[in-house]
Amino acid sequence: MGARLKKCSVGVVAIAIAMMAGCSQSNPPAGNGQTAAATTPAAPPELVTGKTAFGPIYKAAMAWSSDAQIIRLSQKEVPGFKNQAGKAAMWEVAVGSPSLHQFRLYTYSIATALPEIHKGTTAGALRPWSGPTRDAMPIDVSFFNTDSDAAYQVSATGAAAWLAKNPDKPLTSLELGNTAALNTPV
Repeated sequence: MGARLKKCSVGVVAIAIAMMAGCSQSNPPAGNGQTAAATTPAAPPELVTGKTAFGPIYKAAMAWSSDAQIIRLSQKEVPGFKNQAGKAAMWEVAVGSPSLHQFRLYTYSIATALPEIHKGTTAGALRPWSGPTRDAMPIDVSFFNTDSDAAYQVSATGAAAWLAKNPDKPLTSLELGNTAALNTPV
């Protein structure tokens, strides 16, 4: 019986080795017709506008609470990327829920920068919220019809004289919010 077990074990080991050899990948020889795209490294991710980031964040916020209210949208920095012309590597949205008496921050990032920044949409921790105040009112998303790159162009045009006098201080920060002082989101 010992010889039979030994013979069976050798057979199992031989089959396992054959299977591993069949599953291993090898690099194909050069010039076999592969496209250059397969060997070219991927381009770095591109900066996105506020509306591009807002879409997946809004979907996640509505999944969290059906009465989610957008309080603020602002661009944030990601190491290795430079926000410019109304586009950013990361956007942050403050969202409140009147029925849950909570708010949270959502982010949308084009890249990961550990430990805090993760690519895609991320929901922050829940925090207590007593509702809108005169300084932080919900934004009616139907008014969100101008994208951040277009808003940047209008701002840069309006601030052209100041920017010419202050070339070391570029226009870099964009934020969408609403307060009682103005009767429309700004």
